[in-house]
Amino acid sequence: MSQSADRTTLAQVTVSPAQHWTVAALYQFKVVEQPQLLCTQLQQLTEQLLTCGTLIVAGEGINGTIAGSRAAIDQIHQFLLAAGFDRMEYKESSSSERPFRRMKVKLKTEIVTLGVAVEPRELVGHYLEPAEWNALITQDDVLVIDTRNRYEYKAGTFKNAIDPETESFRQFPAYVKTQLADAKQKKIAMFCTGGIRCEKSTSLLLQEGFEEVYHLKGGILNYLEKTAAEDSLWQGECFVFDGRVGVQHGVAEGQSNMCFGCGWPLTPEEMTTASFERGVSCPYCFEQTTDEQKARYRMRQQQFDQQVPPTELDRKLQSSQ
Repeated sequence: MSQSADRTTLAQVTVSPAQHWTVAALYQFKVVEQPQLLCTQLQQLTEQLLTCGTLIVAGEGINGTIAGSRAAIDQIHQFLLAAGFDRMEYKESSSSERPFRRMKVKLKTEIVTLGVAVEPRELVGHYLEPAEWNALITQDDVLVIDTRNRYEYKAGTFKNAIDPETESFRQFPAYVKTQLADAKQKKIAMFCTGGIRCEKSTSLLLQEGFEEVYHLKGGILNYLEKTAAEDSLWQGECFVFDGRVGVQHGVAEGQSNMCFGCGWPLTPEEMTTASFERGVSCPYCFEQTTDEQKARYRMRQQQFDQQVPPTELDRKLQSSQ
């Protein structure tokens, strides 16, 4: 897409504050010839549209979650389609409150960091639609692997899914080498939030000589949108990286909250325990932090409660009303 075409797009933007937030999770692996230019264009566009969230741009494609008004998300979607991202995995949901504090557009070397060279555009596992997923993962000879991190697994996962117990996606290749070395002849079914991590993880397994690798197309979010609760094998909520913390069937906002002491998702029941203190501790970190650390977290929470400094997006939203 030419720079002149982009200027035309920007000139047509209408700014309006979001009363009800539309949230779009998207990604596509695609060669981006000028990632810095695309990054700049998206920074300009999202600033004019008063969106919030994070978009990651790299030479291998785009990835992110962005929230704004219905009109703003539509314009960003159309902008990306015009830029050649016409095969995006794209999923929308909603939030009653602003799910991110600010807008970030980042230029990186990978749109999701695995740390190992793979070719998801050339070598990838078999996609399964949500309607096909249950039949596969209930087979006795299938290993069902959750490619997400430990805290995401804790919020919810599929019945009988294996937790690799990783703290970041960078640790997944080591898990494959140490824990799956003898499983190359088995059927492997993998899933993640929106599908992007499985694009790379299935590519990695095939590259390592695994023979039969499957993944859930569109990830958990697609499954929760298209699968009725009574037919579902999903247990709990799907952790999302925004203010909602978790979503449930129908991609509706869940009841999960977050411990701002350690970042782990919490159920309403866990927030009633003696070890929970808002912004300070929860059952998962109470024994892991010192009294000095708790005092520091407590002071931080008090300062936050007294006055949260407005972001640039806050000021722009207020001035536009």
